[in-house]
Parts: sequence; C-alpha cells; structure tokens
Amino acid sequence: MSFRHAPQCLRDCPALWLLPTDVVTSPRMPPRFHCTPPEAVAETVRETVFVDDYTFRIDRPAEGDKLLDHPWCRSAYAADDYVPYWPTLWPSARMLAKAVLREPWDTYPQPVEVLEIGCGLGLAGVACLAKGLQVTFSDVDETALTFAARNARLNGFSRGFTTRPVDFRCPPDDEKYGVVIGSDLMYEERLVEPLVHLLESVLAPGGVCLIADPDRLPARVFRWKLEEAGYSVTPDFARAGEPGGERTKGTIYRIRRI
Repeated sequence: MSFRHAPQCLRDCPALWLLPTDVVTSPRMPPRFHCTPPEAVAETVRETVFVDDYTFRIDRPAEGDKLLDHPWCRSAYAADDYVPYWPTLWPSARMLAKAVLREPWDTYPQPVEVLEIGCGLGLAGVACLAKGLQVTFSDVDETALTFAARNARLNGFSRGFTTRPVDFRCPPDDEKYGVVIGSDLMYEERLVEPLVHLLESVLAPGGVCLIADPDRLPARVFRWKLEEAGYSVTPDFARAGEPGGERTKGTIYRIRRI
C-alpha cells in the first residue's frame, strides 16, 4: 500500500510507515489475531451478488471506507501493520466464486473439505457451500469470521461450515485440506513468502489451491516462489462484475501440490 493510497489515519502518522518489514515474516512470532470493533461495523447493507446462474445475498458493513479512519485502525496498524480490508466485497472474491461454481467437484475425492484463507465476507466460501462442499472460513480478523458465518446462514446454510482464526504469517500445522482457496491476498510483496509457507502447512499432498488475483505485481513473485518450491501453477484468465456493470480482469492461479 502506497502512502498516497493510505487511509487518512495512516497519512496523519507517517511514522507508522517505518515499521520493520520482518514483523510480517518472523517465524518466531506467535499468531496475532484482530477483532474489528462490532460497533464500528454495526450498520450494514445487504448486497445481491449474481455469479453465473447463482444469486447470493451478502451482508457487509455500510461504510467500510470510513472504518479505515477509526481510532482502532490506527492502533492496529501501529501494533501489527494491520488494515481491515475485509468489509469490502472485492472483484477478486467474485472471480473466485465463479471459479468455484465452475469447478468439477464431482471428480475430487469425497467429501471435499475446503479452507478459505482471508475469507473476509465469505462469498467464495458460500459458493463452495452451494456446491455441497464442506468449508472452513478463516481470517485474521474475528469480526470478519462473524460476517462470513452470518452470510452462510443468510444464504440458507446452517451447517457444513466452521470458522477458524488464522494468521497466515504463523500457519497452523494441525490439519491438512484437500482444497484451499483465497482471493486478493498478495496486495504487497512482503506477504508472498508467508503465503507460500501457509500452503506448505495446510495444503494436503495432491491437493489443489485456487487463488484469485487482480493481476497485481506480487502475484508474479508468488508464482515463481511456488514453482521453486515444486508446486505446479497454472494461470487462467478471469473476469468478474455485475451484469451490465463494470467488469474487472484478473487471474485464477490453480496450484497443485505434487
């Protein structure tokens, strides 16, 4: 994130930008979870999302941009370089949902257990539920997990999913998943290495990972790092947007652990 595009609370405190970069990648650092104050996201709007022949309803905070200027955001950034981007329904999440709905899940070993990393509002995970998959929503922000579970129930799914806080800088090693999905995770290059380590920890041998990205530059580094680690990486063109509205181009990275 550049200084010019930073929220006002960060532009007011340039010293916050001088954090050491190893705060993200230190293997000794214990997991650090966050919890956006519920009162800061109490006002919500319900958005109808059309993906192929499916229609989903997604509740999200009404003023996600203003959240970035909340005093809590300032302290979270100062303490852990954290900015709550999860309240926005990003185009990459729509790309990932489309990829999920088009995937031939009947060819996978059953049951299909999916881990969505950085789930945010949970759109892609809800799409997985619509295809009959079992989903674990994960995010570093516990309030995001509350919204993801809320959106799963809003779309008629009372079971088949769980939530789990995950700081992908300190990946869990107690469970492997046959499928891992995520969207717009590489918005800064310093996040690439931790994401590769996360996949090494949570993706089962022979497993598949689908990552949607709006063609940010760090995604190229991500691909190189994965291939160096012995993964098979296949990029597929993707596009997402509302019918008749603006459409965003990107890439779905299909990653296989050999």
